[in-house]
Amino acid sequence: MTALKWVGGIFGAYVAFVVLFETVLLGALQPDFASYPMILLTTTDATGELRTRKLAAFKTGDKIYLSAHHWPRGWFRRAMKYPDVIAELDGVAERYVAVQIQGKEFDQVSEEHPLPLPVMFLMGFPPEREILRLDKPTDL
Repeated sequence: MTALKWVGGIFGAYVAFVVLFETVLLGALQPDFASYPMILLTTTDATGELRTRKLAAFKTGDKIYLSAHHWPRGWFRRAMKYPDVIAELDGVAERYVAVQIQGKEFDQVSEEHPLPLPVMFLMGFPPEREILRLDKPTDL
């Protein structure tokens, strides 16, 4: 019985850590990561209100990608529902169309930009990763 309490306590502490990591550290503080350029993504919600979120972006070829690999994914759902977005990278804001990638492109981008096991652990092994590509409206 004591071992079961220990396992339950450790699991509970881990869940609390993940919630704090996802909401406070990443959600509220929105830190910068040296290995990835940071992008300010502005999406629109159902009421037309603009919402801005700082995200780590990455490039494959000349395309810009954003990865939804955390538990909170509101920005991703808004971008898929209202794909006309504004992205600010290096102080330059431009309009883009958010496009969810799948198939071979998803496999290629995921392989080039994998999520390391320690990162997955910090995020509490969230649901399957989703990736979107930012296309300039003329690229379509």
